[in-house]
Amino acid sequence: MTENETTGRAFRDEQLLGATFEHVDLSGSRFERVEFEQSTFRSVGLDHVDIRNASLSDVRMRGVELRHVEIWGELDDVVVNGVDVAPLIEAELTRLHPERARLHPTDAAGYRDAWTVIDELWSGTVERARALDAVDPALLHESVDGEWSFIQTLRHLPMATSSWLSRGVQRDPSPWHPLELPWDEMPATDGVPHDRDARPTLDEALELRHDRFERVRTHLASLTDQELTGSNEVPDTPGWPPPGELIPVRDAFDTLLNEEWWHRQFAERDLAALEARTRHTHVSTSLEES
Repeated sequence: MTENETTGRAFRDEQLLGATFEHVDLSGSRFERVEFEQSTFRSVGLDHVDIRNASLSDVRMRGVELRHVEIWGELDDVVVNGVDVAPLIEAELTRLHPERARLHPTDAAGYRDAWTVIDELWSGTVERARALDAVDPALLHESVDGEWSFIQTLRHLPMATSSWLSRGVQRDPSPWHPLELPWDEMPATDGVPHDRDARPTLDEALELRHDRFERVRTHLASLTDQELTGSNEVPDTPGWPPPGELIPVRDAFDTLLNEEWWHRQFAERDLAALEARTRHTHVSTSLEES
């Protein structure tokens, strides 16, 4: 190693605005809460890169090669080789999941129907989880490919409900339960729980989720089209959404529908991986015993 070579060096709370990196090897590096706005990447190797919770707005990529790429996220005005692929993907998602057509309501009755759709979808997912729980409760605390465990997902959805319904719409200044889990990147906030390592049982997590889920159903039961077009100011206390922010009621319920549908998709994906591994283990054990 030459005097100009270093490995494992940590840069924390440093300002490197306008820095230039040329002929530099950053392989295996970790970037967390780093801003790359208005940066330029040319002739860079991004193979086997793992990017999570990133904003890629107003990005231009030319001369790129994308092979074996997996993308999960929100797509809007994404042009690939001159074609906006976002509408194509939306259409395909709706073809694969016809219920999505009912998850874009325009009036109060539509939101009540959409919440029923979400309830029906999740009932099957919970049954899959119960089957794994019967095999080994620890499986539902496992992270698949670095994602939240099933139990953590059940803890996050009540957090979304408490934030957007209880605080954003109903103006409860501090609605959270100690087991609720915000997104990982949320900064520590007084009064907001953030215990990522809690390990409640499936029944405990489902009890919390059921309570918050039914709060939405109760509110929707009396929701009017007039209320749906209004906005509410968030209480002036620490939490999420931020104090004083004006929250359109429609946006709050759209957010909850989006959270519920997508997190179920993620949960189904990861439960399938756990089920496949469990079947493989069972087959292997059976062969060894025979």
